[in-house]
Amino acid sequence: MKLVHIAIMAAVLASFSISLYFYEQMPDKVATHWGLSGKADGYSGKVFGSFFVPVLLVIMSVLLYYIPFIDPLRANVAKFREHFDRFILVFALFMLYVHILSIYWNLGNEFDFGQFMLPGFAALFIEVGSLIGHAKRNWFIGIRTPWTLSSERVWDKTHKVGGDLFKATGILSLLGVFFPQIGFIVIIGMALAIAAWSLVFSYVEFRKEQKTKRK
Repeated sequence: MKLVHIAIMAAVLASFSISLYFYEQMPDKVATHWGLSGKADGYSGKVFGSFFVPVLLVIMSVLLYYIPFIDPLRANVAKFREHFDRFILVFALFMLYVHILSIYWNLGNEFDFGQFMLPGFAALFIEVGSLIGHAKRNWFIGIRTPWTLSSERVWDKTHKVGGDLFKATGILSLLGVFFPQIGFIVIIGMALAIAAWSLVFSYVEFRKEQKTKRK
């Protein structure tokens, strides 16, 4: 088993261990959602609030790991599998980080939850940018538009620039730590902008390719 897979399993076990260790100290109503203000605005029962993230982490880790095996273009996925496995690890560590923040907050240590979430999002976006920058054409991972899936060249060009944009979003997320009230607004705005850009850019590049072929 690869070291990265062992690390993912360790993150999963750590999340369950933390929940079990602090379960008796958790309140009957556990805060499970925080608004943009960083204050809790949603609550769940003790069991759900204590174990939702660990269970979700297991489900997502298994799905992320096995989905590429059913991809018709899985041979392409194998070319960047190392980067994809590293993304799964970063995602698992991100979820573990969120879980630790949640447990700590519910033990009576209130703080600006959003501000402490921003470094986690920064690391996640930077890793997404790295993954996208190395991704080869496939059906599950990356910027999948009709035009990137139809052309290797359009896929590569879109993902090269898209990867840099995700990394830039991660860096902006770090800066948002100092401006927590607008940090998440910047993240959401950048994510929407990247999605819109991906559609337009890949379409334009595909049209250019088609015109070149007709000449």
